[in-house]
Amino acid sequence: MPAMADRRSHVPDDREPVLVLGAGPVGQTAALLLARWGLPVVIVDGRPARDPVGSKAICQQRDVLDVWDTLGAGAIVEEGLTWDTARTFYRDVELFGIRLRDRGASPLPPFVNISQARTEEILDERLSAAGIAVRWGHEVTGIDQNEHGVVVECDTDAGPVRLRGSHAIACLGARGRVAREALGVDFAGHSFADRFLICDIRADLPGWERERRFHFDPDWNPGRQVLIHPCPDSVYRIDWQVPPDFDLDAEERSGGLDRRIRQIIGERPYEVVWRSLYRFHTRLADRMRVGRVLLAGDCAHLVAPFGARGLNSGVHDAENAAWKLAFAVNGWGGAELLESYHLERHAAARENVEITSATMRFLVPHGERERRWRESVLERALTEPSAREQVDSGRLSEPFWYTASPLTTAHPERPFPGRPPRGQAPLPCPGVLVPDAPVRLAGQDRPARLRPLARFGLTLLTTDAAGATAALTAARAVTRAPVSALVLPEIDHTGALTRALEARPGEAWLLRPDAHVAAVVEATDPAAVATAVRTALGRGGPGVVPPRSPEPFGHRIAGGEEAAPTAG
Repeated sequence: MPAMADRRSHVPDDREPVLVLGAGPVGQTAALLLARWGLPVVIVDGRPARDPVGSKAICQQRDVLDVWDTLGAGAIVEEGLTWDTARTFYRDVELFGIRLRDRGASPLPPFVNISQARTEEILDERLSAAGIAVRWGHEVTGIDQNEHGVVVECDTDAGPVRLRGSHAIACLGARGRVAREALGVDFAGHSFADRFLICDIRADLPGWERERRFHFDPDWNPGRQVLIHPCPDSVYRIDWQVPPDFDLDAEERSGGLDRRIRQIIGERPYEVVWRSLYRFHTRLADRMRVGRVLLAGDCAHLVAPFGARGLNSGVHDAENAAWKLAFAVNGWGGAELLESYHLERHAAARENVEITSATMRFLVPHGERERRWRESVLERALTEPSAREQVDSGRLSEPFWYTASPLTTAHPERPFPGRPPRGQAPLPCPGVLVPDAPVRLAGQDRPARLRPLARFGLTLLTTDAAGATAALTAARAVTRAPVSALVLPEIDHTGALTRALEARPGEAWLLRPDAHVAAVVEATDPAAVATAVRTALGRGGPGVVPPRSPEPFGHRIAGGEEAAPTAG
């Protein structure tokens, strides 16, 4: 079984901290993960205190809940409202419903809806338990760095402050201009003209409590869209697409907002909990790593919220950054490891931009030809199942697949088959997140989960004990990083993990500290194991397992759902 030692035992007390700039959920997650690896952390935020107003980002995806659960923030799952079905309507007809599939046997739900404010409160509790304080009222005004470390300048009520750290993770959100400019990072993109009105209302809506509903061209918002999400405590988020000149104050004064809400819920009593009006932006930093500073979350990428790819992607940024910084600081990773943060997470951000931009082009067509095409798709979708695949109501958040990463060892017999259908997870192969499943360790009565075990270092999953011994020996010969081996027949008491992996005799599945599959190799081939480990730690180019059959390598399918032919 893997060693469960506290990573702090590896880190001398006199090391400079990693500076986390921004105390939103991405910064909180990054700080907690860094501390879990034993690194000292300092968090700064320019606000005077936590802002509890508004629900903001509400949809948290299973693989993000998995990260937070590993950090002891399981209350997010317990308090969040679970949903597993996404329904899409055209006018008053349901076109399709998607039930979200798990490739493994995770006990975590596909999505929970919970306000960002409550998520932050729960993560603050974990920060407090870890002894990490947020330095509020520290507005970042400058960043400088050299080969020895990073200096962050802050304005405070007591005057300017200079903070030193070994590295920094900038999680300053969309308004992180100072950090981007200090690093010479461009943040190109565009804004959408149409506005979107969001109201969180409290009401009793039987039958709507466990599903997301997306309406194209309903009678109560003709020519535009409405999205409805359930939240805890009988709160529902209603999201209307409205014209560019929409005036919320005038709408409220005239009674128009009440009429909008009642067109959806009828004459039931309701309470407006929060409302906001804004337009969406798509922007992407051209670099997510500049020397010792990494950009994460909205500070690095902005996307439209349809598909819930903002905060969820930011949490995966945080995890990717944290383990790589920990391995770099401890001397476990090679020169390519920190640069792979940019390569992997920038590719993930580009994919999110492509997917959400395709959704927005379908929601807000550019020009008469695109509008006619969209109308044709929706009309055909009423009777043609094949047309429903072209209806884009937002491809829901999913982890990025690092199949083209320099840390991934490709396997010709386990190629990436391309993006799976909506609501499904890809087949396990090098580069994807390993399916989660309950496991049982020797000497422990209670079942655990695979992914939290994988997050203690490098993990080898083998099909027999002899293979585990051989693979572990080969791995430890080439790295000082923590490595463990788990034997599938010994831990997989339900068989769910073995079935999900379709593991073959003699294989060793190498998992990274973020639970992504780095390689699948022959467990008793020490050279193959050693090469895969070095590659996963950024100590060499990608390895390729010699083929046992002439099957071609898989390829990554870029972009989102199909958009209009003229959409570019």
